[in-house]
Amino acid sequence: MSLVELFYVMHERHKKKLTRGCTLVRKTSLSTKEKQTTLGFVGEGEGLYIFQCWVLQVMLDSFLVFSATKDPTAVERANLLNMAKLSIKGLIESALSFGRTLDSDYPPLQQFFVVMEHCLKHGLKVRKSFLSYNKTIWGPLELVEKLYPEAEEIGASVRDLPGLKTPLGRARAWLRLALMQKKMADYLRCLIIQRDLLSEFYEYHALMMEEEGAVIVGLLVGLNVIDANLCVKGEDLDSQVGVIDFSMYLKNEEDIGNKERNVQIAAILDQKNYVEELNRQLNSTVSSLHSRVDSLEKSNTKLIEELAIAKNNIIKLQEENHQLRSENKLILMKTQQHLEVTKVDVETELQTYKHSRQGLDEMYNEARRQLRDESQLRQDVENELAVQVSMKHEIELAMKLLEKDIHEKQDTLIGLRQQLEEVKAINIEMYQKLQGSEDGLKEKNEIIARLEEKTSKITAAMRQLEQSDNDLLTQTRTIAMSLVKCASSDTQDQYKLVKDISF
Repeated sequence: MSLVELFYVMHERHKKKLTRGCTLVRKTSLSTKEKQTTLGFVGEGEGLYIFQCWVLQVMLDSFLVFSATKDPTAVERANLLNMAKLSIKGLIESALSFGRTLDSDYPPLQQFFVVMEHCLKHGLKVRKSFLSYNKTIWGPLELVEKLYPEAEEIGASVRDLPGLKTPLGRARAWLRLALMQKKMADYLRCLIIQRDLLSEFYEYHALMMEEEGAVIVGLLVGLNVIDANLCVKGEDLDSQVGVIDFSMYLKNEEDIGNKERNVQIAAILDQKNYVEELNRQLNSTVSSLHSRVDSLEKSNTKLIEELAIAKNNIIKLQEENHQLRSENKLILMKTQQHLEVTKVDVETELQTYKHSRQGLDEMYNEARRQLRDESQLRQDVENELAVQVSMKHEIELAMKLLEKDIHEKQDTLIGLRQQLEEVKAINIEMYQKLQGSEDGLKEKNEIIARLEEKTSKITAAMRQLEQSDNDLLTQTRTIAMSLVKCASSDTQDQYKLVKDISF
């Protein structure tokens, strides 16, 4: 397994852990907002991964130093790799200490784009055109869309940007959008894996074709902890000159001491801001507690007043209850007296009903007998009506069957008539075709006869021509032989000419 393959195995294994990160939040007072300061991004199990990356980096550096003594292009790749390391490391450290979203005017970010542009330009093939030679990095970056479907959106956005006239400007816009999406490492990783496609744009010794490209892609994963907000639309990316500022990476002892003092001062200021913020929060908490106490006292006084009102209401309700009970007793006594009077009236009415019931029973028996006779008559009439109704249904059913049979026969008759008309039409058409074929056959026979007559004439003419040709050939031979006999004293060349003519 090569160093590139080993690096990619480790990168894929720890990619999720590296981008997760751990952040320490310290509250600082920036007007009225809270600021989140990121102090580190070492997650679970990443110590071993960082150690392995360090070992691989040492091995790769030793390999590059060994190969640099032999190949000048290896020196260029090693220089670009070191610059990329310094640029990425400085950008991450400065961004974390900055503690806010980066914009286009941030110097370490500008230097990072310049270094990435130089890395992508290394070993780029010169593509000839009609007017001039073209050497740009937009070609391989445009290839990412075919290898990584999610990159189609960023490519379309770059093409739609107004004001970008050169491929280099589009490539610079593409790098800025990829950094804002935090997918630059993923895009370039898909690109360097396809070495056969990259060979159309890069020489075999280019940085993107060697193991240094894989190392740079692995370093780009650390940029996922940075938040950037870059305005690409109004920026002039076509005419920018990419020059690496080495002064940002060259430090002396005074700068280091000033940096340490600045770090200590920043820590003290952060602690002071944290204490002030904590004091402000405590004051706000105390004020909120005072307001809650006041509201509780007001609600308590309201509850006391409501309790007094409720007691008065209870006394009034008790008095109304006593009045209702006394009224209930009076109503109950009146009701009992009324019930006794009603009971006496019911008993007298019951005696009267018993006397009148006997006559009603006799009338009921007579009416019942008449009802029985009338029911029997009604049953007989209903039976006759049912018979008549059934006969009517049978007659209607028979009529429907007859009508259906008549309709079917009419349909059959119409179908037979149509078939007869079709047969007549087919017979007429066949007769017409037969006559047409007979006329065509007669014409073809006449044409055949004419052709046979012409053939016979042509055969006779050919025989006459063959006969005349044979006669002409015999005459020519005779003349040639006579010339041979007469020209015995001529030269050898004339004899050959005459011989050729005879043959």
